[in-house]
Amino acid sequence: MARGWESKSVEAQQEEASRDRVPKRQLTPAEQAAAERRAALQLTRARTAADLERAKAPHHRHMLERALAAIDEQLRTLES
Repeated sequence: MARGWESKSVEAQQEEASRDRVPKRQLTPAEQAAAERRAALQLTRARTAADLERAKAPHHRHMLERALAAIDEQLRTLES
């Protein structure tokens, strides 16, 4: 029974994907926690920066600027 072009393409993609997989080093629980914390901080920083761009009130802007500084400090601490 002949297969269509689509199924051949999917099969080729699956074969290529299984060939290209490189085993990753397992992270320790501490490394995994640090990576999750870093990702959460980066998301929080992006959200805070977007809020700062839209903020109009000076007090709100000041609060967001302080929050960004605190997030940046936490990120630096994680990276060292």
